[in-house]
Amino acid sequence: MKNLQQIVKTARKVIRKESESVSKLSEFIDETFAKCVNLIQESNGRVIITGIGKSAIIAEKITATLNSTGTPSVFMHAADAIHGDLGIVKPEDIVICLSKSGNTPEIKVLVPYIKRFGNILIAFVSNADSFLAKQADYVIRTTIESEACPNNLVPTSSTTAQLVMGDALAVSLLDARNFSDRDFAKLHPGGALGKQLYMRVNDLYRMNEAPKVFKDDKLKEVIIEISEKRLGATAVLDENNNLAGIITDGDLRRMLAKTNSLANITAEDIMSKNPKTINSDAFAINAFEIMRKNNITSLIVTEGEQYLGIVHLHDMLKEGFV
Repeated sequence: MKNLQQIVKTARKVIRKESESVSKLSEFIDETFAKCVNLIQESNGRVIITGIGKSAIIAEKITATLNSTGTPSVFMHAADAIHGDLGIVKPEDIVICLSKSGNTPEIKVLVPYIKRFGNILIAFVSNADSFLAKQADYVIRTTIESEACPNNLVPTSSTTAQLVMGDALAVSLLDARNFSDRDFAKLHPGGALGKQLYMRVNDLYRMNEAPKVFKDDKLKEVIIEISEKRLGATAVLDENNNLAGIITDGDLRRMLAKTNSLANITAEDIMSKNPKTINSDAFAINAFEIMRKNNITSLIVTEGEQYLGIVHLHDMLKEGFV
């Protein structure tokens, strides 16, 4: 069993070696790389990304990154491609092939067919003298000096280099398209950013009960309503069912601190007039900003003059707004 110091030494060596490999990739960012970005941006087709072995796994990740940043992409495993999956490729598609050696048997079978179809072929390859490099229309080098493993066998630095170059391509395309946070949110409706940009107050307040009392209701009724509805507040309505105010836990505590006689206290005596409100159709992020700005945790939801319910800060927290 290796001692602890030796394990730490080995792990640090791997990280150092891979970081050195990544830092040298900037030398391979040139006009060819820029031309590839422009070709993909101007293409009416998709990007088909393929590879074999560990490179195939990296190809899947690059595909996901491109899709999430607005570049339609499809992963195609090189081994499956030569057994029927070549049908994925359409005439207008651009193919990116990942390979360290550029000489694997599957690549040697696949590449001629891609060329025969007339698709543009971009190679992410470490070996600039390989079959793949010589056949590709454009070569983006992901060359490394050696793998990070002691035997220079396990794909480590090479796959990291491919991954980083894929990120460089994706971000360059994102920048070229002026891809905004709203564009990102459209493709990530389930993420925190998507929720902030698209979730509305309607989606939140309906999950809660709508606590309400009337101006003439006694203190006991107010306390029961706040306790049962579990939002720490209740709306106060007038005789015409219009919003008159709000009573929060804090209002109750302040009232108790000021008076010794509770018998004749009504909701109107306790309530805060002119409470902060928000329209039911407003974006939820706007409700959150009102709460934050005014240091409150409950916000009355209305539609015109009609009281609908309450949205609470906890609703925002559950949805990952902060």
